[in-house]
Amino acid sequence: VQLQASGGGAAQAGGSLRLSCVLSGRTFTSYNIGWFRQAPGKEREFVATISWSGASTYYSDSANGRFTISRDNAKNTAYLQMGSLKADDSAVYYCAAQPGSFTYATSRSAAQYMYWGQGTLVTVSS
Repeated sequence: VQLQASGGGAAQAGGSLRLSCVLSGRTFTSYNIGWFRQAPGKEREFVATISWSGASTYYSDSANGRFTISRDNAKNTAYLQMGSLKADDSAVYYCAAQPGSFTYATSRSAAQYMYWGQGTLVTVSS
């Protein structure tokens, strides 16, 4: 399984960005997808996750209400639409795949995700 994250870049505070994550090598619907981020000097933290069908999503407190996770199973792609960006959102964002096609998206632990993308850098200036 390979994951390719893209869409990062520079944004102004209050602006928006959309990240994409393409999965190849296996059936996309066999996986729940999660987004994590890691800022310099900080531990990797959970951002959002989505079930294999897209029907269930779960967000961190910091992402809830500002970010939207979605997926297009026909394109083997998951997205993270980020809005109302803050300087604290600056980080390398990683997408990850959790095997199992779980009905509900509840996994916020990085240890539950088996495959990881290379990360895409988001920089928000205030």
